[in-house]
Amino acid sequence: MTAPTPFEVSQATRTSRVAGVIAIAAVAVLAAAPLWAGRADMRLLSEIFTYLALASLWNLLAGFTGLVSVGQQAFVGFGGYMLFAIATFGGIHPLATVPIAGVLGAAVAVPVGILIFRLSGAYFAIGTWVVAEVFRLVFAQISTLGGGSGSSLPVAVVRSIASGRDLREWFTYWCALVLVIGVLALVYGLLSTRRGLALTAIRDSEVASESLGIDIWRTKFLVYIVSGGATAMIGALIFLQKLRISPDAAFSVNDWTAYVIFITVIGGIGTIEGPIIGTIVFFMLRETLADLGSIYLLILGLVAILIMLKSPRGLWGFVVERFGIELFPVRRRVQVGALQGEGKAPREPG
Repeated sequence: MTAPTPFEVSQATRTSRVAGVIAIAAVAVLAAAPLWAGRADMRLLSEIFTYLALASLWNLLAGFTGLVSVGQQAFVGFGGYMLFAIATFGGIHPLATVPIAGVLGAAVAVPVGILIFRLSGAYFAIGTWVVAEVFRLVFAQISTLGGGSGSSLPVAVVRSIASGRDLREWFTYWCALVLVIGVLALVYGLLSTRRGLALTAIRDSEVASESLGIDIWRTKFLVYIVSGGATAMIGALIFLQKLRISPDAAFSVNDWTAYVIFITVIGGIGTIEGPIIGTIVFFMLRETLADLGSIYLLILGLVAILIMLKSPRGLWGFVVERFGIELFPVRRRVQVGALQGEGKAPREPG
């Protein structure tokens, strides 16, 4: 009897292993940025990290669960205000308030999710925007946090971060780096599990996934809570770096949702790599064209339209279709004959 062809089930590919090595080297270089980058460069890198984290979380919502939200600025602003309130009146170290803001953001996402999950499609998107506007109006009425004009972090709170300005810049930069790595690891880890398979099934067909026994509502609700909590942490860190907050800045739909959607769509929605590519392209365009004023926004719109016409799946979707490359594979593949290729003898059939 002919021995069965050996096979191996693997999630990683040769390309992903190389990408992993490059990613580790890149993280090491970025972690050492205080040694080679100036203050302005680190602020720019921190901004890139926060937008990448926001785009990855929005992509998790829209690209993998079909929850198209235009109100994620609600959690950005909520996290920022929680940091100001807790650090100012609670006497807690500002950096320690970032995870606390995340826990509170996840907690507030529960009642918000229960409310807006009664809606679907375009109504859900509009509902998320309405919730964000409600948040903005509520915080604009809180006089202890500056009301409509906003407030700045007290000098004593700012000095408690670190003894000197350079050290404060370093700490907030490292927090942004850790946060974006954590978000990417969270998204990748979630999508690599059975729940990630459920998310993919829901994205492809809710009817088919429900027939397979997947609890659609619970799965989407869990992702919404996780995304809300992580987004609140990012919001807390954003306004810790700015040292000032106001309702219009905290709940800006342009800054925290419109740009994030642009990044995700041009990069490739429904992929982990898409927000990374989109963030790079967005900041390249911004740094090159920002001096053009309103023309800059028109160019962003034109770029988005052209990419959607030429590659509806975004820039990374075009790369995948053309070359079949995946840097963060979440699907497991059966590699037939993998054992012989490595010079290993196949196991005897049991």
